[in-house]
Amino acid sequence: MSKYFGPLRQLGYVVRDIDSALKYWIDVVGVGPFFFVEDQPLNDFLFRGEPSAPRFSVALAHSGSAQIELIQQHNNEPSAFREFTDRGLEGLQHVAYWTTDFDRHLTESKQRGLVELQSGRSGSGAPDERFVYFEESAYPGTVVELSEVSGRKGNLFRAIEAASQGWDGSDPIRDMRKVL
Repeated sequence: MSKYFGPLRQLGYVVRDIDSALKYWIDVVGVGPFFFVEDQPLNDFLFRGEPSAPRFSVALAHSGSAQIELIQQHNNEPSAFREFTDRGLEGLQHVAYWTTDFDRHLTESKQRGLVELQSGRSGSGAPDERFVYFEESAYPGTVVELSEVSGRKGNLFRAIEAASQGWDGSDPIRDMRKVL
């Protein structure tokens, strides 16, 4: 439990081959079902304060209350994900906290000295689908994401978590666009 953000809600893995990563998480770890989107919609994306247009696939599943996110970037646009793989890394890139009080948490984070790395709005691009990633410390995989879950994105995340409860291994990869 974070005294600043509450419970840790997501582990974000940046991978070079999302199909292989999905196979590993499903067949070896037994986590699922995963909800997959080939081209994650982004709006108002900024990386290090500059507009960028990364294209990436995302797969989401739950293990208990922790969401597992797999991300594969498909182009060379600047992003925290591209920067991570350019350093020769693959695996855990960020941890995320969810909030319905985004503005307060963002202000408090900046007051504590966290530096914005990338930000934008995901999904439909609604005003309540904001996210921000803060610079990592000296340890790879320690980027902190703050993700707003007030609206449709929150409903999506709850539906994905509900699908994991009692999952019997069937239909392990599902279309994220069909959840809501």
